[in-house]
Amino acid sequence: MKQAHFQEIRLIPVDGIPLVKPGDNLPEIIIQSANSSKIEWIEGDILVVAQKIISKAEGRLVNLKQIKPSKSAVKLGSVTQKDPRLVELILQESTKVIRYRKGVLVVQNHHGVILANAGIDRSNLEQDNEQDWVLLLPKDSDLSAKKIHQELLAKTGLHLGVIINDSIGRAWRNGTLGTAIGVAGLPAIVDLRGRKDLFGNPLRVSEEAIADELASAASLLQGQADEALPVVLIRGFQTQTASIPASGLIRPKETDLFQ
Repeated sequence: MKQAHFQEIRLIPVDGIPLVKPGDNLPEIIIQSANSSKIEWIEGDILVVAQKIISKAEGRLVNLKQIKPSKSAVKLGSVTQKDPRLVELILQESTKVIRYRKGVLVVQNHHGVILANAGIDRSNLEQDNEQDWVLLLPKDSDLSAKKIHQELLAKTGLHLGVIINDSIGRAWRNGTLGTAIGVAGLPAIVDLRGRKDLFGNPLRVSEEAIADELASAASLLQGQADEALPVVLIRGFQTQTASIPASGLIRPKETDLFQ
């Protein structure tokens, strides 16, 4: 039997990322924080960046007090018992309502991702009496990841993978999981079909969502509350597959049995 080859993979938190504001240069912030943490970049390192700081830097903040809900949003808000202004934003950020009931509104966003509330979030946003801020997902998370990847290449001379992750719920199981919504510089998914298993049997349907696996691993350090660790460096993961964006993780409608 062929002996397995194991990789040692390390997760390294990038400390010192400040509160991000609209217009901030994230690659520059990440590089400065990594330098302060005495992190030396290595070719092939992968950065997992929390969606929230991407959205903040891209100015995706919306004040709910300036949103006028449509009749459809008011009706759906009544059924789900959600703020109709929030429901209006959810509908604007979506192409399809998948499921809804009291307290739950699951949609498909413009990039095909199925998730609650179109990924719109209030957590870790400073509020005051004059504002009621919510944060939208990036307009194009794959493009956001590509821009960071390219700027890091220009500044460091190294090809660093970039994954933008967000916490998304899963069908059939409780809890959220760190999930890749933007990918650049590495494959989001690897096709294993045609490879052999331990006993020489060909794999027929296996595709590995490696970006989701890496995003989930990094999420253990990033946390969900006040950890203030939005960037995690992953070192040691190796793949020879060409770069594939996160859009490659979206199952085509004709093969999706749950829509």
